[in-house]
Amino acid sequence: MFALIKGTRPAGQSLAMVALLLIPALLWPDPDAWLIPVAVASGVSGLDLVWCWTLDPPEVRRHIAPNIPVNRESTVCIRIHNRTSQPLRFEVHDEVPDDCRVVGMPRTLRLAAGESAEFVYSLTATRRGDARFGYVICLLRSPFGFWQRKVRLGEPRSVRVYPDFSVISNYLELVSDQHSNRMGIKLTQRRGEGLEFQQLREYRDGDTLRQIDWKATARRQALISREYQEERDQRVLFLIDSGRRMRTRDGVLSHFDHALNGMLLLAYIALRQGDSVALKLFGAERKWVPAQRGVGSVNLLLNEIYDLHTGTEAADYISAAEEVMAKQRKRSLIVLMTNLREEDADLLPALKLLRQRHVVILANLRESVLDTTSQQVPTGFEEALRVAGTFHHLAKRQRYQTKCLPLAHMVLDCTPQELPVSIVNAYWQIKRSGKL
Repeated sequence: MFALIKGTRPAGQSLAMVALLLIPALLWPDPDAWLIPVAVASGVSGLDLVWCWTLDPPEVRRHIAPNIPVNRESTVCIRIHNRTSQPLRFEVHDEVPDDCRVVGMPRTLRLAAGESAEFVYSLTATRRGDARFGYVICLLRSPFGFWQRKVRLGEPRSVRVYPDFSVISNYLELVSDQHSNRMGIKLTQRRGEGLEFQQLREYRDGDTLRQIDWKATARRQALISREYQEERDQRVLFLIDSGRRMRTRDGVLSHFDHALNGMLLLAYIALRQGDSVALKLFGAERKWVPAQRGVGSVNLLLNEIYDLHTGTEAADYISAAEEVMAKQRKRSLIVLMTNLREEDADLLPALKLLRQRHVVILANLRESVLDTTSQQVPTGFEEALRVAGTFHHLAKRQRYQTKCLPLAHMVLDCTPQELPVSIVNAYWQIKRSGKL
């Protein structure tokens, strides 16, 4: 009997029937008054149980992209086919990975014989790495609705949760529409005065006198301008702290997650410009990705970092700088992303060492809650202490950043949400300045 009912449980209709049968038992204590209704109901319920167990479950397939971005809504499609000759009623649940938010599940469906259906629900992964889906669970309703049978369908599968590569799609969409200023990115004009000569062309309104090629103008008897572009074949190295400071969370994501998202956007832009990109993680995770070229290298970067996370140990800035100096011989743009404290005394000599050969951008992440708290008007003693403590911390932070200014070419003080745009704009500024 246990083998027969395994995975089967009473449905709401069955429980309602039991409640109704209790009424005559209360009104007429004599068993003969309600024995026949109970026997009939028991027979119908038993027959319904047998039918429920013999139902042939539907075919189910799950469709989802093999790679999804962290903290972005992704869609999962469930396709179901009733391969039986009788209608089916059931409830669908999906065994989603841990650390995922789901909207649109479970679903209740009714399929006629031979009918198919599909539906989509949204899933948001909140942690990078390998995420595993289990089975699709169907709760089949018996013909009379007294029982439910649980069946596991489909196949388990894994997907990779990457850093938020949707920022690249958003960037491409805005660039194609010539609205990149919506992201706050200040793109270099194609006919601007860069450092590398590209071609000669006819003079256009807005060209400066420096752009005019006087020899070509004399030969052609018409104003001819030089067109420049940013230099190519330069190197960008990301130096990302994976120590305990980067465990700080701003919303769902940690500062380390935000740093990887910012790195991904700037890496794509730099590779598209013809520059090479290298990556060094230091702290809890120690990883070196040598210089890569071509836009397709973004996939390699994603596969190298998608399952890396922060730890509880402090980052060693000096060791990281020494390794960079040993491995990165050619002058490069170093983008150092971290979360500083005044006690991080070893950062200053590390910056001094890096600046001997490289151009250094220091991106110092600031917790968003500091901005929110500093803007509050305290209404009580406890709030006043919190606001005062915040201003004291920000003042110490600013003093330490002032010490970093002579040792780095640019120091960015930004929240995690501001980081991608800030480092991209800093990259363009460095490219135009000729410091590389």
